[in-house]
Amino acid sequence: MAVLAVLVYHLNASWLPGGFTGVDVFFVISGFIVSASVGSLGKTGFAPFMLFFYARRIQRIAPALLVCLASTAFATALIVPSAWLSDNIPRTGLFAYFGLSNLLLAKSSNDYFSPVAEFNPYTHTWSLGVEEQFYLVFPLLFFGWLATGAGRHRTFSLFAGVTLLSLLHALCLGRTNPTFAFYMITSRFWELGAGVLLYQSMVLRGCRFDQSSTPAVASPRIGPGISLLLVGYGFVMVDPHGVPFPGAIAPVLGTLGLLGFLHGQPAGGLLMNTLTSRPVVYVGKISYSLYLWHWPVFTLFRWTVGLELPACRAAAVLLAFGCAAASYHWVEKPVWQLPALRRAPRYAVVAAGLAAIVSFFWITSLINKAQPAISVSTVARHAQDWYPYGSSESAALPGCVVGTSKTAIGREHFLTYRRENCGQSDMAPRIFAIGDSHALGYAPMYMQYVMETGAPVYFYRNGGCAFLSLLGSESSERCRENGEAAIEDMLTRLRPGDVVFLPSLRLPRFSGQENPNGAEDVQAKIFGPEAARTREEASAEAERILRRVSATGARIVLEAPKPIFRSTIYMCSESYSRTNPVCKGGTAMPRNLLLHLRSPVVAAMRKLAEDVPNTRIWDPFPVLCPPAEQCSAFLDGRPTFFDTDHVSGYGNRLLFPFFRDFVMDAPEATTVPTAAGRSG
Repeated sequence: MAVLAVLVYHLNASWLPGGFTGVDVFFVISGFIVSASVGSLGKTGFAPFMLFFYARRIQRIAPALLVCLASTAFATALIVPSAWLSDNIPRTGLFAYFGLSNLLLAKSSNDYFSPVAEFNPYTHTWSLGVEEQFYLVFPLLFFGWLATGAGRHRTFSLFAGVTLLSLLHALCLGRTNPTFAFYMITSRFWELGAGVLLYQSMVLRGCRFDQSSTPAVASPRIGPGISLLLVGYGFVMVDPHGVPFPGAIAPVLGTLGLLGFLHGQPAGGLLMNTLTSRPVVYVGKISYSLYLWHWPVFTLFRWTVGLELPACRAAAVLLAFGCAAASYHWVEKPVWQLPALRRAPRYAVVAAGLAAIVSFFWITSLINKAQPAISVSTVARHAQDWYPYGSSESAALPGCVVGTSKTAIGREHFLTYRRENCGQSDMAPRIFAIGDSHALGYAPMYMQYVMETGAPVYFYRNGGCAFLSLLGSESSERCRENGEAAIEDMLTRLRPGDVVFLPSLRLPRFSGQENPNGAEDVQAKIFGPEAARTREEASAEAERILRRVSATGARIVLEAPKPIFRSTIYMCSESYSRTNPVCKGGTAMPRNLLLHLRSPVVAAMRKLAEDVPNTRIWDPFPVLCPPAEQCSAFLDGRPTFFDTDHVSGYGNRLLFPFFRDFVMDAPEATTVPTAAGRSG
């Protein structure tokens, strides 16, 4: 029930909106089963108990997990290009080997329900991390249970207390940091602890867990039905924003009821006959492997042909079941039943398991490093054209390099690009740039400018925050603080003749890069009354800041809006992804439409240039979108854009001569096309 609910939810969340609570069902079952697996050991020493417990856990969990993680790493390296959407993938996979991926994901800015998570083939390993961290604590708390009498009651009380504390922690953390509450063991322990408490309470009531067990107490007929309804309510109705508390309460209680009421019951009735039928039992047997494999399969479909068409969904489900069955029959069972492991000392099994984990971790690290060489992606094979890396060397100046240093400032930092081994120069103006990824995306231009002119470039990073975009997107307190700290530091360094370069995304996106299918009403966001009011307020704030900069004698360069596209270019450039429905927006846009969309922002920028001394507008649009009916993301077959709005490495090389001439005061580089195509 649990694994199928999760699978359906991941296939299409609208089909089963609470299907993700199948993981909460997993947790309860895990706490219950792991207790039953060691609960009848009898009195034994602490060390033998620990070795017995971890040998069983490693044999059960490690083989299928290691094969899945390594296989996923190889498939990902082959077809997924490196990009901000995939940057976290290799690290998540490596963390998963040691049950730590939930910690890494908790620190990311995108939670489990964000579209970005759908493109990481290891996102689902967060739950394995929670379980494995639970296994670090479980034997320490459970050891006292092996003693009879008062020892068992003390252990029950201990688990009850820790479970209650975890429940309260989930309540408090869910209010202050929902992402951490979702991923962390401290706020999930109560679900696994509930399973442990169920086992312990049943044993204390006289229930047995051997093959010949019979129920100590007759099960009320209404109990299983109510329990099933609670689980079903979780699958259908639970709000993602209320998990783990209070959203997980219903599925947890329902799972406890089903396990408790149906334990030891004879076959008979619709529910028992269904749950004990051969197809359902088989899905249960492969459920661990199915959970492991379904998510990487679905994710890699999203990276290639897509997961929107019925045929693709059917193929993905069949492939997931095929991989799960192969994993169960060829990996899980053979290792579990291996005679050598059954006869081996427990410490040898644990040592072999740890050695296997380290070995697979090392193999996966090598795969990740080899990604540029083994990838079939056109983006990876033509990295210099796609990625705005830049070059620190030049054939024209042998031995001369561009060095990069980082200096902390407030919560952020600034980078200094400086020419080394061939001297500096005061002939060209120094450049100070500030902004987010759109400003850093010009790094190749900065490096080439430093190499050719000998003048340094200072880049103030404002992570995730545009600067003077005129869209009102810098309204968060963090963005304002970072921007103010950068400007204050810049004002202490500026001198007459320096150039302050202010690039930014100055048009609202048609869609998010991670979900190009969800087009937004860009017209309303540009021409609506609210947009006009926001632009007017942003222009007034920009004028205040620019006047302070202008007073230093520095020259201000505003970047006019670049083209934007409906589809993420790098995702739609592969032969295996061009038919993906997320690429239906294409890689070209009507030129007149783009000129029309940017006209209000261009007008606002012209007014700033008129009102603030030493302010000019540099426009990359004519280079990136030459006069034609369509504005394409490719020129001469090479990409000018990396995604929906960031310039590629090749785009940087095209723009550099015009940028250099503009900074060096060449007037011919100052044209700004209007909606009608005229220069201004």
